[in-house]
Amino acid sequence: MDTTDDLSESCFCGKDTEAIHQTSLAIYNLSSSNTGDFTLRGIPGLEQCHVWVSVPSCFIYLVAIVGNSFLLYLIAVEHSLHAPMFFFLSLLAMTDLILSTTCVPKTLTILWFGPQKISFPGCLTQLFFLHYSFVLDSAILLAMAFDRYVAICSPLRYTTILTPRTVVKIAVGVSFRSFCVFAPCVFLVNRLPFCRTHIIPHTYCEHIGVARLACADISINIWYGFCVPIMTVIIDVILIVVSYTFILCAVFRLPSRDARKKALRTCGSHVCVILMFYIPAFFSILAHRFGHNVSHTFHIMFANLYVIIPPALNPIVYGVKTKQIQDKVILLLLPKRSQ
Repeated sequence: MDTTDDLSESCFCGKDTEAIHQTSLAIYNLSSSNTGDFTLRGIPGLEQCHVWVSVPSCFIYLVAIVGNSFLLYLIAVEHSLHAPMFFFLSLLAMTDLILSTTCVPKTLTILWFGPQKISFPGCLTQLFFLHYSFVLDSAILLAMAFDRYVAICSPLRYTTILTPRTVVKIAVGVSFRSFCVFAPCVFLVNRLPFCRTHIIPHTYCEHIGVARLACADISINIWYGFCVPIMTVIIDVILIVVSYTFILCAVFRLPSRDARKKALRTCGSHVCVILMFYIPAFFSILAHRFGHNVSHTFHIMFANLYVIIPPALNPIVYGVKTKQIQDKVILLLLPKRSQ
């Protein structure tokens, strides 16, 4: 009887030990599963056209790099451009370089050589800088709207309100705010277990796209990733609209028609950049949220265009519509003609 009890006890102990071992192994595999590499597939449905898609993408990316780099160089070397408006413009150019360079080189590699692997830390880094630069772009456009508001509504107090110290504080503030808005998303993705597929049907890592691969509840990711950054951008849009409402009221109170045209001309480039940034952004958000009949291929293509076209067009718009930059470009590139 004692021998039988000992045997059955040892059997149960052996089963418990094996169960504990299997559970521990499963927990280990689950917790360590997100250390593996992800595979970026590219544009689903257009695999045969990847090379053709890469040609305009590469050209637009080069335009973005050259245009924003030249704009930064011009603002740095020309003392007459050392004003708050151009300081914010240089911040916008740097952010556009971060936005495009975060995604496009990897995208071109996928389009040229097929699906590419990316490490989990590399994926987290890419999605952070992608969304961080998006939120920062919005904050810089708000800062530029404030600059135009002060310049037109309180021109005599412009230099006393927007002092170099104040401008630096605004730059640090918008950068820190953008970091605080999106940094939690990195930790929300990092906590997720990835025990199913590691294949991402995209050309780069973005927050919700990566979170959907997890074998866990991602409701917090969806709630935070959609509500907090979007609400931040919507607040920026509301404040920009308020600024331009005051600007228009001030402009139409000017006695001279020429003065009104000159005041509106100083805002023209900024308004164009605002429209190029926010209209595609909100279209993409609404298409993701409500466009259930829109193909996944269209979403991916539009997302790829969004990270290169605005950064490529912004320096062109400011070069065409800003007289100070026009004059400096002509002086720099065509010195004989300028004389």
